[in-house]
Amino acid sequence: MFMGLFMYFVGFFVFTLKSNYFLVMLLSLEFIFMSTYMINFLVLMMFLFEFYFSVIFLIMGVCEGALGLSLLVLMIRSYGNVYLKSLIFLW
Repeated sequence: MFMGLFMYFVGFFVFTLKSNYFLVMLLSLEFIFMSTYMINFLVLMMFLFEFYFSVIFLIMGVCEGALGLSLLVLMIRSYGNVYLKSLIFLW
């Protein structure tokens, strides 16, 4: 359980401090998702619950990853790079 919390905070730390590149932000979000999934799975296993919620949570994470990768491809095709600081004029 503590390993999952440690993974979550490391992913959050990377997401907040290393936010120059879009790909790094996507990878840290996936890392946060996998640590949350691991905590969820351990809690469900500890209390002997069914794992249906865990499967639905995993499906939502896959959809989130596919959406992030499609945005990354769209951004590379439109602007030619994944560096977020050069896209500041869009905001």
